[in-house]
Amino acid sequence: MTDEELKEQVVLALKGVYDPEIPVDVYELGLIYDIKIFPVNNVYILMTLTSPSCPSAGSIPAEIEEKVRAIEGVSDVSVELTFDPPYSTELMSEVAKLELGFM
Repeated sequence: MTDEELKEQVVLALKGVYDPEIPVDVYELGLIYDIKIFPVNNVYILMTLTSPSCPSAGSIPAEIEEKVRAIEGVSDVSVELTFDPPYSTELMSEVAKLELGFM
C-alpha cells in the first residue's frame, strides 16, 4: 500500500470516530490538523478537541489510535493533542456545517 492509499484508509477510520456530544465525525468537525505517514507505515496524527475542558479528552484520542492501529499494514500510531491553534467552527467541513445547521 502506498503512503497516499494508507492516508486514505486513515481518513476513513477517522470518519468512524465521533465526539459523543456532536453527531459529526472528528474529521469533518475539523479536529484533525495533520496526518503524516512515516517510513514503514508509522502514522502520526495531530489533532485538537472542541475545548481544552472537553469531557471526552481521554476517550477520543484513544479511540482514534485504536481505529488507525486496526488498519492492515499500520506499524505504529502516534496521536498528539494540541490546542494551538485553538479550535474554531471555521475548521468544520461544509458537510459538518450543514449537519449542525451552520449553513
